[in-house]
Amino acid sequence: MRPDEDLDPGGRGQLDRFNDLTTDACVKRLLACCSSLTWAQRVAEERPFADPQALLDRADDLLVELAETDIDQALAGHPRIGDRPDNASSAREQSGVSGADTAVIDELKKYNAAYEDKFGHVYLVFANGRPADELLGILKERMDNDPATERRVLRTELAKINRSRLIRMLMTPDTDEGAFA
Repeated sequence: MRPDEDLDPGGRGQLDRFNDLTTDACVKRLLACCSSLTWAQRVAEERPFADPQALLDRADDLLVELAETDIDQALAGHPRIGDRPDNASSAREQSGVSGADTAVIDELKKYNAAYEDKFGHVYLVFANGRPADELLGILKERMDNDPATERRVLRTELAKINRSRLIRMLMTPDTDEGAFA
């Protein structure tokens, strides 16, 4: 499933509100979607967007352009899969993990640690309510990646997460992705 399948083309009013935010308020909202300050500032600078799809597409383009240090900053805003999420967005996205069998959670912790040892960063996946055993299977498969391949995969996963959070921000203005003032 693509995170923009449910994009409401009628979300024009919310987009107008987003376009009209002060730069500081806009960056704050965007940081709730992605923890890269560079990405948030660049997306905010690109306003106004003609339509929601233009926002999503430009946000993707700007993510591709980020330096690895900016990607690392974005990763720092994501808890480990299977750990207690520290924000409502992650809790919602990882909802399929809650209530998982203890053995699966323990295995997730084990593979998360091995992944971090191998790649030097948190395992990032577009969880979107998927069950823990599915996320564990993906994690095990990705352990076979070389570092360059894994870095490309995680950028793709980060783009999916960002898109999903941007859509939620536009569709439901009073979310943890930041309420409109």
